[in-house]
Amino acid sequence: MKELEKNLNGSGLRIGIVQSRFNTEVCEGLLGACRVQLAQQGVAEADITLATVPGALEIPLALLCMAESEKFDALIALGAVIRGDTYHFEVVSNESARCVNEVQLACGVPVANAILTTDTDEQAIARMHTKGSEAALVAIEMANLLRELA
Repeated sequence: MKELEKNLNGSGLRIGIVQSRFNTEVCEGLLGACRVQLAQQGVAEADITLATVPGALEIPLALLCMAESEKFDALIALGAVIRGDTYHFEVVSNESARCVNEVQLACGVPVANAILTTDTDEQAIARMHTKGSEAALVAIEMANLLRELA
């Protein structure tokens, strides 16, 4: 049996990031951790493109445009949806996750989804560094895996 090894070498990979501007502190924390991890894995700063959007529901459209451009090996979605007093939390959480997944399936470009969905600001702040870093690793691993599979 041939087993494909996990490959976290980011050298030469072109990564697109779409970051929500809503819940700024959390999103900036996600981005900071993501950028540090990308650099540690060898992704050149010049090979990273960042687009910001108003909120989580706008992330999938920007991802779709990036994926269709064929300029990126992998994409990363960064955002934070924090529960409020209305049903809006469920709508934004569910729809953003569904649409992010649809982008990668429709275009064949991997998308690491680091749109946090938490009950409180404190939970989001506690998770932002870990999730931002993990998103970078997921993007790199999946880009390399798809190259190997092709």
